[in-house]
This record gives sequence, C-alpha cells and structure tokens, in this order.
Amino acid sequence: MKNGLMLRLSALAMIASGAVQAADLGAVDEPIKLAINEWTGQHVTTHVAAEMLRSAGYEVEFVTAGMLNQFQAIADGDIHATLEIWSSNVSDQYAVLKGEGKLEELSDLGLNAREGIAYPAHVADLCPGLPAWEALKDCAMNFATAETLPMGRLVDYPADWGTPGADRMTGLELPFKAVPAGSEGALIAELRASTEKKSPLLITFWQPHWAMSAYDVKFVDLPPGEEACFNDPAWGPNPNAINDCDFSASRIFKAGWPGLKDKWPAAHEILVNYQLAVEDQQPMMGAVDVDGESVEKVVAAWMSENEGKWKPVVDAATN
Repeated sequence: MKNGLMLRLSALAMIASGAVQAADLGAVDEPIKLAINEWTGQHVTTHVAAEMLRSAGYEVEFVTAGMLNQFQAIADGDIHATLEIWSSNVSDQYAVLKGEGKLEELSDLGLNAREGIAYPAHVADLCPGLPAWEALKDCAMNFATAETLPMGRLVDYPADWGTPGADRMTGLELPFKAVPAGSEGALIAELRASTEKKSPLLITFWQPHWAMSAYDVKFVDLPPGEEACFNDPAWGPNPNAINDCDFSASRIFKAGWPGLKDKWPAAHEILVNYQLAVEDQQPMMGAVDVDGESVEKVVAAWMSENEGKWKPVVDAATN
C-alpha cells in the first residue's frame, strides 16, 4: 500500500512539473482483452483496470479464463493481461512461459495478502487448543461428514485453484480429507452456514476478503511457510514430507502478453503503474457479494469517488 501511494504521488509530481513524456496510445481500434478469473476480488481488480484503460481512450473486452489455464492464452496473444495473480497459487507453467519470454510480469498490484487454513471463531469452542495446528489432530472427528468418515472434512479451494489445503493436510499428517469447493460462492456459503448454525468448519481461505470480518474468521497457526518447507522433507515437523507448514507469504502481481508494450504503449504503462489497496478492494467486494450490487455499478461508483487514486496514473501515461 505504501508503494502504491508513492507511485501515485510520483505521478502527480511528474504531471505538475511537466516531466512526463506521454506514451503513444497505439492500436486504439483494437480491443485490449483482460482475463476474468473465478473470484470476486479479481473481478473488481480487473474492472477498475478496464475503466482506467477506457478513460485513456481504449476499447476493452473481458475474457473468462481459469486462473491456472490462462497463461498459455496470454502467451498466444488471445488475452493481453491478467491483473491479480497470487504467487501461492500460480502454476508451474507461468514460470516456464515467463522464462521463455512468452509472458511479461508487469508489477505487483499492491494488495497485502494472506492465505491459510481457517475457521469461524466459534469453532475454537469445538476444537480446544486452536489456533495451534496440533489441536486438529485430536478433534478431527468433530469435522467429519458422511463423505469423509473417519476423517474430518477440510473445504479446500475450487479444483481450478490447486490443492493447497490438501497439501498441508498430507504434509502435517492431519486426519482430514480435503474436499474442493465448487466455487468462491460455495466457500462463502460454507462460512455463512457454519456461522449461523455454530457448526464445525475447517476451510482454506484468504485475505483480503470481506468475509474475513463479516464472519469473524481466524487462521490456524501453522509452522512458518519458509522456502525449505516446500523443497526439503527434513525441514519441519514431518521429516518425511514437504508442505508441512503454512502458506508462503503471498505476493499479488500482474502479467501480460509481451506484445502489449509495443501495440498499446500507454495501456502498458497504465497497467504497470496500476495499484489497488486492500482498503479499496475489500469494501467493493462486500458491496458485490453481500449487498448484491453488480461489479460494474460498484466499480463505477468507486471510480467517480476516488479519481485522485487512479487518474494521475492515466494522465501520466497519456498527457
């Protein structure tokens, strides 16, 4: 968030001094295609970027794409940018394509993030010892369902997002079966039902997300997510497995088609310098998921009320 503020202040200073040399708009008669992934926060992030590009004079199209399978489409030029990649969930293909020069990493988005194994606050009464992860060894049966007996149930991310929860249950030898949620909405439905019924729930979740405060969600304390944990079985409490630790610190960043810079120079500059803070994204997510507003309406209102946060970036690239 601090970096985002510095970017905005720098842009304002350059505009005021006349030091900015505007980039060419490029092929304004051809649409810039932005990836739409599976979660509300990404929709908000992408629609804000789209409105910034449109204000600069570009045409924008949205392309629905799975988080893990979007990268080849970007390398092929069928999608031109994706704006909310979480480092903890990125596929191996991303690194390969980036290394081959078929993807360009644009910059960090500026969101402060965390992922982990989580539970609604009331679950601590059903599993004494939480938030310590060891407590889950003794109370797994409290989380069991007909689908998972004799193991407890962990509601994991949707299958398209990878298997981070399952990986940790295996690595830490916890007696839980990971069941993928069907969607982000299904994860929220689990949190809502557990909170209303005071029923047991263990879930893979993340922040920023409006549900973290709406349902008083807590993270399980796992061993630190150090790099050695993911490569060296000898590291951590289980000497025979990797992933016996928490998620690594999440970095959220943007990537694009390598031809973006040449075809739409000003758009490239806008997307590189685009930043979005947690305190801006999270309320917009809540307005969509809780209040039932459309992403388009919520983003339009935010853009109108917060020109000082995004317009200097557009002006610096185009004026």
